[in-house]
Amino acid sequence: MNRPEPARTDAPEPANAGAPAEEKRRRPRLASAPTPYLRLLTVTQFAFNTGFYAVLPYLATHLGSGLGMAGWLVGLVLGLRTFSQQGLFVVGGALTDRYGPRPVVLAGCALRITGFGWLAFAGSTATVIAAVLLIGFAAALFSPAVESEAAREAVRHERDTGAPRAHVLALFSAAGQAGAFIGPLLGSLLLLLGGGFRAACLAGAVVFVGVLAGHARLMPRADPVRERERERDRNRERGADRAQTPGTVTRAAQRGRSSWRVVFTNRPFLLLCLAYSGYLVSYNQLYLSLPVEVERATGSGAALGWLFALSSLLVVVAQVPLTRFSAHRIAPRTALVTGLAVVAAGFAAVPLTPAGPGGLLPGAVLVVLLTLGQMVLVPAARGLVPDLVEDRQLGLATGALSSVSGIAVLAGSAATGALLDAPAPVRWAVLAAVPLAGAALAFTLPVGRGGKEQRTRAVAG
Repeated sequence: MNRPEPARTDAPEPANAGAPAEEKRRRPRLASAPTPYLRLLTVTQFAFNTGFYAVLPYLATHLGSGLGMAGWLVGLVLGLRTFSQQGLFVVGGALTDRYGPRPVVLAGCALRITGFGWLAFAGSTATVIAAVLLIGFAAALFSPAVESEAAREAVRHERDTGAPRAHVLALFSAAGQAGAFIGPLLGSLLLLLGGGFRAACLAGAVVFVGVLAGHARLMPRADPVRERERERDRNRERGADRAQTPGTVTRAAQRGRSSWRVVFTNRPFLLLCLAYSGYLVSYNQLYLSLPVEVERATGSGAALGWLFALSSLLVVVAQVPLTRFSAHRIAPRTALVTGLAVVAAGFAAVPLTPAGPGGLLPGAVLVVLLTLGQMVLVPAARGLVPDLVEDRQLGLATGALSSVSGIAVLAGSAATGALLDAPAPVRWAVLAAVPLAGAALAFTLPVGRGGKEQRTRAVAG
C-alpha cells in the first residue's frame, strides 16, 4: 500500500495502527487549527467583552458620582441591567433557533450600539434605565446565538477530529476573558486622557460598529451546521424510537410538543440549570461581597480593579492548559462538581486566611479560587448542554441556561445583600453553601459524552 507518510515525521506508521492511529496523528493539527467559523465565533466573544467592559466597570461610579443617584437606585439600575441580559437570554436563544444566528447577532450589535450611544448622553434616571435595559437586551440577543453556535460547532469539531469539545469552549471562554481584561484598560485609558464616561461609552459603541460590520460580511447567511445536521436527523428519525438514551427526551416523545415545553420539562437539563445557577450566584459576589471585603480590609475600593485584573489574567493564561488537562482525564459532570467545590472553598477560605500585604490576601484567595473553579466548570457545563437536549433546541437551551441563572442571581443578590451586615463567619459560610448545593445537584447529572469518550481514549491509548 503506497500511502504517503504524515508531514514532519520520519517514523513509519505501524501496520496495525488502523483508524485510531490515523485519528491520533491528525488530532493535534486540527485541534490547533479550528475552522474559520470557530475562529469567527471566538474573535466575536473577545470583541463583545472588550466593548462591554470598556464601560461596565465605570457605570456605578458614573451613576453615583456623576449623576448623583442614591445608592439603592444605583443597585437597582445594575440589577436591571443584569436581569435584562441574563433573564432574557431564553428569548435570544429561541429567536436563534427560529431564524438562525446571523440576523439575531446583527440585531443585537445594532441595539448595543444604540444603547451605548444613548447612555453616553443620558442625564435623567428614566433615560439611563432605558439605555441600560437596551444594552442588556442586546446581549440577550447576540450572546445565546454566539454561545449556542460555539457549542454546536465544538461538538461537530469533536466528532470530526477527536479533539474534545471542551478545548474549543475553553478557547471561547479565554477569548471572552481576554476582552474582559482589555476592555477596562481601554476605559481607564480614556478616563485618564480626560474623555470621561461619555468617551468610554462611545468607544464601546465603536467596537460594536466594527463587530457589526465584520459579521455582516463574514457570518454565514445559512447555519453551516444545522443544514448539514437536518438531513442526518431525518435519516435517523426511524431508529430514534428504538435508541432511547437514559436522561434524554427522544424524538418520538418530542413530536407534537413545542420546543419550549420539551426544554423546560427536560429534568436533567433543569438540574444543570440549577447547578449552574449556584455558580452564577457565587460569581456575582465579585460585584457584591468582594467590594465590601476590600473596603473593610483596606479602607477603600481602589484595589478592586487589580483583583478583577487578576481574575481576567488568570483565565487568559490558564484556561486553555487547564481545560486541555481536565478534558482528557475527567468527565464533564466530574469537572462541573469539582469546579463548584473549588468555588465553595474560595468563600470558606476568606475568614480563615490571615490578612496579608495591604489586607488584600483574603480577597485575593477568593478571586483565585473562584476563578479556578469557573475555568473548570464553565466549559464542562456548556459542553453538557448538547448531550441533554436535541440539536434543534440548542439555541433555546443555551439561552435558558443563562436565563434561569439570571433569575437566580436576581433573587440571590437580594438575599446575599441582606447578609452584608451579618458576622463574617456566618456570611461566608452561607455563601460557601450555595456552590456546594450546586455541586450536589450536578452529581445527579449524566456523565456526558465528551468525558466518556475521553476516558475510553485514555484507556485505549
